[in-house]
Amino acid sequence: MASERSSFETSPRVNSAGEQQGLLEDPYDFSVVLGGPLYQLVRRAHLAGDALDLLRRRVVVISLFAWLPLVFLSALGGQAWGDAVPVPFFADIEAHARFLGALPLLIIAELVVHQRMRPVARQFLERELIPVESRARFDAALASAKRLRNSVTAELALVAIVYVVGIFYVWSQYIALDVATWYATPTASGHDLSMAGWWLAVISLPIFQFVLLRWYFRLFIWVRFLWQVSRCRLTLIPSHPDRTAGLGFLSTTVAAFAPILAAHGVLVAGTIANQIFYDGAKLLDFKLELAVVVVFLLLVVLGPLLLFTPQLAAARRAGLREYGTLAQRYAREFDVKWLRGGAAPGEPLLGSADIQSLADLGNSFEIVRSTRLLPFTRDAVLQLGVITLLPVTPLVLTMIPLEELMTRLLQILL
Repeated sequence: MASERSSFETSPRVNSAGEQQGLLEDPYDFSVVLGGPLYQLVRRAHLAGDALDLLRRRVVVISLFAWLPLVFLSALGGQAWGDAVPVPFFADIEAHARFLGALPLLIIAELVVHQRMRPVARQFLERELIPVESRARFDAALASAKRLRNSVTAELALVAIVYVVGIFYVWSQYIALDVATWYATPTASGHDLSMAGWWLAVISLPIFQFVLLRWYFRLFIWVRFLWQVSRCRLTLIPSHPDRTAGLGFLSTTVAAFAPILAAHGVLVAGTIANQIFYDGAKLLDFKLELAVVVVFLLLVVLGPLLLFTPQLAAARRAGLREYGTLAQRYAREFDVKWLRGGAAPGEPLLGSADIQSLADLGNSFEIVRSTRLLPFTRDAVLQLGVITLLPVTPLVLTMIPLEELMTRLLQILL
């Protein structure tokens, strides 16, 4: 079986930098996920293998570690259910959406992104998009991305941001409800935390916020890598059938981020639900926030691909000029040969390859002319938008009763 392996594959090992010696020994096999202190910690805890396997175990353990103690502590405090507080634990939609919905999706996204995006760096080389004179810059960009991914300082900074900004400012000021809940009672000086509230503030929320911020950090690494690659002079082929001059493989990475967008949708839906049910808000009060979230996520996922638009535009202009010249030359020779009597005596027109070649040249010119300056499609934008907003759709029932909604749908359909 060893003969079937590629020349760079060996038995899996992990070096001190956090890379798989086997799976990632090839310097161009880059994963934005495999690396960093947390990755090493999760591996040593036997919650992940060398290729992010053991996904179910990782989802269950991390999610329950954040959620299950809240059940016990709120039950001990008599705040898990009943009328002790206006918002008991099991009625807190935002908490369950955060820890049982968004957090598992963010963990699942690691495996999805790893599998879908791992071959991208090598695709630049296999498609010969990086010329010899740009190879050193490309190698430097890849090495820099790996160093940043494995940075201990970066992850420690994320932890500091979580506690200093995420917990003591963002959560306490903008997310915590202004009514008595299972985790806190509002006071003149802030919030008086319960036992469950202390676990939430010290353990559960930091876990979630760290996982979320770590994804933003990974996206930053990805954007930075693409920006550095876009500054290389790429060898683009304007007549490539993917209609993006050979960069079509980049658009396939967009779907890898779907679990991350869905996680944001679940988190936003849970937060809005609490505001609707316990603060008297209405769904339409959040239309601006929903629009901002969707636009922000689309920019984060699709925006980096726009870095290649200038080179795509230049390749399209060059292609139109060069293929236009070639088409002019061929069409003139075709005209002279078949319409001006230039064909050899007795040469049959029927079955001649000249006409098919002219048609093929026309198809190539049309591909060049229709080269997209945006390396993604409108369908991709719509799909990502729907994925983000889908978790919010059940909240429409807070505006229209289910019976009335079903009646309207039947009237439209029937």
